[in-house]
Amino acid sequence: MDTPLFPAFRPRLAALGRRTASTVRQATLGQLQEHLRDLLPAPLLSAEDEGPNCRDRAFSLRLTFECFVWQLLNPGTACREVVRQVQALFRLHGRAPIEEGDSAYIQARQRLPRERLEKALSVTAEAADRRAGPGGHLRDRPVKVVDGSSTQLPDTAQNQQRFPQPTTQKPGCGFPVLRFVALLSLTSGAILHVALGSLRQHDLRLLRQLWDDLKKGDILLGDRAFGEYTTLAGLPSRGVDVVARLHQKRKVDFRQATLLAKGDGLFVWTKGCQQSEILSATEWGLLPAQITVRILRFTAAIRGFRGRRITLVTTLLDPALYSAEELVALYARRWRLELCFRDLKTTMGMEQLRCKSPAMAEKELLAYLVAHNLLRCVMAEAVAQHRVELERISFTGALDALRQYSAVIAQARHQKLRRQLWEDLLVNLARDLIPYRPNRTEPRAVKRRPKPFPLLNKPRRRFVEISHRSRYWKGRPRKYRDLN
Repeated sequence: MDTPLFPAFRPRLAALGRRTASTVRQATLGQLQEHLRDLLPAPLLSAEDEGPNCRDRAFSLRLTFECFVWQLLNPGTACREVVRQVQALFRLHGRAPIEEGDSAYIQARQRLPRERLEKALSVTAEAADRRAGPGGHLRDRPVKVVDGSSTQLPDTAQNQQRFPQPTTQKPGCGFPVLRFVALLSLTSGAILHVALGSLRQHDLRLLRQLWDDLKKGDILLGDRAFGEYTTLAGLPSRGVDVVARLHQKRKVDFRQATLLAKGDGLFVWTKGCQQSEILSATEWGLLPAQITVRILRFTAAIRGFRGRRITLVTTLLDPALYSAEELVALYARRWRLELCFRDLKTTMGMEQLRCKSPAMAEKELLAYLVAHNLLRCVMAEAVAQHRVELERISFTGALDALRQYSAVIAQARHQKLRRQLWEDLLVNLARDLIPYRPNRTEPRAVKRRPKPFPLLNKPRRRFVEISHRSRYWKGRPRKYRDLN
């Protein structure tokens, strides 16, 4: 490589071209194939015998998947940039050039089966749990956290029909909202399974779609949306216990309980007369007429703040086997898992999806979750090798380090150097820990003020922009004091 302006760099850059000619997928997720090859088995992304993915195309099934995930690991990357990358690598290997536009890549993403993405999600989550160890268990029982969130979609007619915008917004002034409920592993923070729906579907209805994904012996940990009768009565019959915050409509009187300790007692709940909307008539009839639940009430004391009373409900009835202190500590760990959605939506940019059709929007969300699990696998490997706490490894730092080290690993001359670079990556993740800040408050507030633009309260075709908009704030004129 000729470097007339920087002769000192010539020895280092001379062999760069030869080292970068290893594989066509070197600038995509395939750079880490050596270290993550056990996560995605070859048959998962192999070509089909028949159907749209049976032909030999430039964007094969595996290349499309890797480009898709790499695109999401680099927020703001357009499809055109992915195509330019593949064009450059094809030219480097002397292969036939591909089209200049991004249509071939977009069509390849549309052919990517959703079932493969769902399988990749569960496979990567299981791999992350294996690497992290048994840290997320209670009495040797795996704990799975359930939580719901939502993301915005482009304002297209198809998205509006499948995922309608909030009813409080005027037509043409809002965005479609895709709602999802996910099962997360308390061990590694990886997302195990996900159920997708619209904003008008309650979290309980989406959780019902995930009942079959829970295994016998699991413990489900959730917030107050899941501390109600159908969940507490239906899951124990499948061998799954529940720990959740008590639903806000339930009133607790410990004088009517069988007391186990102060603020800890057994209650008998009776099935209501009105059938639940999330269950069919047959499923509602199979629920027991009465169930016994355990309710714990404690005060979360944070120094400098007023104590907050929290009430938990669980189907773990034995106080000798599951003490109140263990259940309170278990529920306290749930908040750290909720931050996984912040990592996805804020750090990785999943707060607004970019695909303009419902089917592709669902695939894009699944690809985001797979990318998140791959990062969790790397973090879990660093935890297993260097014995640090998973909660103290920075997700943003892991994402930045993975992007930079993957580019260098692809240029390494030999296997030993590539392995050393990977070990350096894990060491840096283990050393760059988040400071231990217990009870740190993180209010959902912003310091920077938005620009004084008026609100879009009409569709764009009907909206008339005000010429002197700097005098208006949120559609209302500012009041100026008369200086005369």
